[in-house]
Amino acid sequence: MSKMLQEAYIVAASRTPIGRSGRGVFRNTRPDELLVAALRAAVAQVPGLDTALIQDAIIGCAIPEAEQGLNVARMGALLAGLPQSVGGVTVNRFCASGLTALAMAADRIRVGEAEVMIAGGCESMSMVPMMGNKPSISPHVFDRNEDVGIAYGMGLTAERVAERWKISRDAQDEFALQSHLKAIRAQQAGEFADEIAPFTVIEKRPNLVSGEVQANSREISLDEGPRPDTSLEGLGKLRPVFANKGSVTAGNSSQTSDGAGALIVVSEKILKEFNLTPLARFVSFSVRGVPPEIMGIGPKEAIPAALKTAGLKQDDLDWIELNEAFAAQSLAVINDLGLDASKVNRMGGAIALGHPLGATGAIRASTVVHALRRHQMKYGMVTMCVGTGMGAAGIFERM
Repeated sequence: MSKMLQEAYIVAASRTPIGRSGRGVFRNTRPDELLVAALRAAVAQVPGLDTALIQDAIIGCAIPEAEQGLNVARMGALLAGLPQSVGGVTVNRFCASGLTALAMAADRIRVGEAEVMIAGGCESMSMVPMMGNKPSISPHVFDRNEDVGIAYGMGLTAERVAERWKISRDAQDEFALQSHLKAIRAQQAGEFADEIAPFTVIEKRPNLVSGEVQANSREISLDEGPRPDTSLEGLGKLRPVFANKGSVTAGNSSQTSDGAGALIVVSEKILKEFNLTPLARFVSFSVRGVPPEIMGIGPKEAIPAALKTAGLKQDDLDWIELNEAFAAQSLAVINDLGLDASKVNRMGGAIALGHPLGATGAIRASTVVHALRRHQMKYGMVTMCVGTGMGAAGIFERM
């Protein structure tokens, strides 16, 4: 028996600050702890909602092993104090994991199988390396020429995009500079305050004189990545890191990072029952595949598909969060689709703010829904390229 689809509404969206991986503020913070903080912050935004109604927690993670393994979604839900009746499932679509988790949660609402869902993402690139602790790619990727790109490093795919779409080194560095400048301005204007839940880091050190362990705490309330001293001159001095005569550098690539985000999605029935004010309606989601060796161009295919499903035109979009995996692929997508650059990454992107892989989709979704409300805009989009050759895009409408 067929049922009418119902709408899915986002009523809460929160995230942790993003820390630099390696020596950053969250270098000793477990990813499940970051996830717990994001989940608790999202729940706190809707204090009147009965958390026992949450059916499932769908959490994205790009490298779900070690400290972020063991089904981190279920572990995080329990550690966050959600009722034991709340399920948990971890999903992996690399950089689109968090956005995919949100789309899956919205779909459960839409088809009437759930009334309340929580979705998000978490990633610690400090604790779990980019390829995981034991990477093992199938040797069969070398059996066919069209599959060899699966084995390419992400940086090499960016070099391929830069070459094919004729994105110069100067253009990439200028794009990177603007990412930092926009992020710094947004931080100074308090633009991230609505979405970021401050996180307290406790650092313990032995006092060799007294023999006691001293605990010092500090509150982190801003993303760590943006650098006020970024300049074209400084960016221009950086050497290519993926190809000897290439143009992709550490400065015009996304930062490896640590962070988490969470959103609560409900049906219209729940809105009315608990008198909730939605932040946004989840409008549409699309994922499309592209050749693995030019994976960065993925949004070029996913964006038109998401717009078609939504019944919208590109000009209808007011705010676009295009994940800056690399300046080269971001510029290729912008130029190829003719995106209005003034609408793209108004508060900076991953080059400045960081890119905690599986968490990024949830983090940027939090950015979009709060920004649309703050600036009284109607439609926003989150989009990104995805490893092994994909693009994903999700569209949101302010209510």
